[in-house]
Amino acid sequence: MSIPFLFCALITAVSAVISLGFSIAAAFNTASEVRNVALYTCARSVALVLVSAVPFFTGSTPWLQAIACSMIIVQVCDAAIGVVIKDRMKTFGPAGTALLNLAAVIWLLS
Repeated sequence: MSIPFLFCALITAVSAVISLGFSIAAAFNTASEVRNVALYTCARSVALVLVSAVPFFTGSTPWLQAIACSMIIVQVCDAAIGVVIKDRMKTFGPAGTALLNLAAVIWLLS
């Protein structure tokens, strides 16, 4: 595995774990019907964490590209939500992660 591959895989996995962390926090800090939605979000976030680990075991560049692109989309959507709710941290954090992940994918492909 090359340095660009490892960097991209690490950024992708960290991004997935951060998303899972926010999902878990939402599940424990909300009540009633909102909690149900947060639990569904946790389920999807667990899946993203698991598939982001696959490249470390397989060395599959196509798999890494797919999950990295998925996480870029997730982070861009999270940044858009941050814009809508007018929270700078929830805008710039995910946007920065998405840009870093995009840069890692470009480095991987070059």
